[in-house]
Amino acid sequence: MLETEEAGLTRAWVVHPDIKDIKARRLPSFALSEAVSLADALPGLEVAGSEVVPLPKVKAGTLFGTGKIAELKTRLHDAKVELVLIDGPVTPVQQRNLEKEWGVKILDRTGLILEIFSDRAATREGVLQVELAALSYQRTRLVRAWTHLERQRGGLGFVGGPGETQIEADRRAIDEAIVRIRRQLEKTVKTRELHRAARAKVPYPVVALVGYTNAGKSTLFNRLTGAEVLVKDMLFATLDPTMRSVELPDGLEIIMSDTVGFISDLPTQLVAAFRATLEEVLSADLILHVRDISHPESEGQARDVRAIMADLGVDKDVPVLEVWNKSDQLKPEPLETATNKVDRDDALFLTSAVTGAGIDALLDAVSGLLRAGSTTEVIDLGFADGKARAWLFGQEVVDAEEQTETGFKLTVTWKPTQKGQFEKL
Repeated sequence: MLETEEAGLTRAWVVHPDIKDIKARRLPSFALSEAVSLADALPGLEVAGSEVVPLPKVKAGTLFGTGKIAELKTRLHDAKVELVLIDGPVTPVQQRNLEKEWGVKILDRTGLILEIFSDRAATREGVLQVELAALSYQRTRLVRAWTHLERQRGGLGFVGGPGETQIEADRRAIDEAIVRIRRQLEKTVKTRELHRAARAKVPYPVVALVGYTNAGKSTLFNRLTGAEVLVKDMLFATLDPTMRSVELPDGLEIIMSDTVGFISDLPTQLVAAFRATLEEVLSADLILHVRDISHPESEGQARDVRAIMADLGVDKDVPVLEVWNKSDQLKPEPLETATNKVDRDDALFLTSAVTGAGIDALLDAVSGLLRAGSTTEVIDLGFADGKARAWLFGQEVVDAEEQTETGFKLTVTWKPTQKGQFEKL
């Protein structure tokens, strides 16, 4: 304990409430494991223990029953715990009452993810989005009687929460801060739109990597692009999107985009922040859905990813390839099963970003899909259509050009998106 105190670490205890009257989408043991991984992803925390707490019924004022509260109080005291992370939603009243009873700080799942995002956000817009989400979250936690924890709160990180900052800031101050941040975001959005317009002029298709957090997207991105994106066995190791140009084996040039990983039960306050970082997904020509096929709940994670993409408004017409990554971590029998499934489905690919297995087949499929959507047409332009002609050459879609008595006859090979852009000129 002495070493922990010297290192300045906060001792934490992770609790996953297993509510019996709510059908769980994930096994409690896996949910608890993910919650512990989230805690490990936050600097300054030392997880002293974790447990699944069966809940026959949720208590409106305290979440847990009196017997379980007393049992946990003893356990937390013996472990010298300062922070309890509850993997699920906790109302302000429940939070206040549990903090009074246990004498520790409480963070629910939303608060913990906000802490991680605030620690990782690097871009100006990302910082503003997380700050806005945190303020919206704090606004719902304005419950009186925080003074008994004044010294204990406010020291963990960005969300901090009531302690000194909450006592000093009333709802009006938070509302004013929210309005101010929204104005700043409006300016950054305009800048982002200019960047998007500039990227639209680049005649390369965009391929976006998406997937559950820690599925190996960044490792795969590094192998494909030769980049040096941070790779770590940790949830939300990277937050900000990264883009690199890649030349496929057949010579086709593309832009590859690595994005932040998804997670189940994503806090509603962070949907806007995800929308900002996933801008490249919304405009992608092809999406690679990277899955950790070695994870016991890979299918459930895939459902969460699909649901979030639908909520974000990803076009259903955009082709999606599933990349079953981390095949090197499969045992022989599951590996054979996965291989048989992949062999029967052209939209599935079994890969290992670490060993490189399956990468060549994936790249060939990417080339085929991107080229398959292109069509060759002949366009007649008048001498006055200089802008349209310049745009076509700028997109590098012109195969041949012939001057006529009235203008130019151009043979172009383009994608449907480029054709649509041309028709709007």
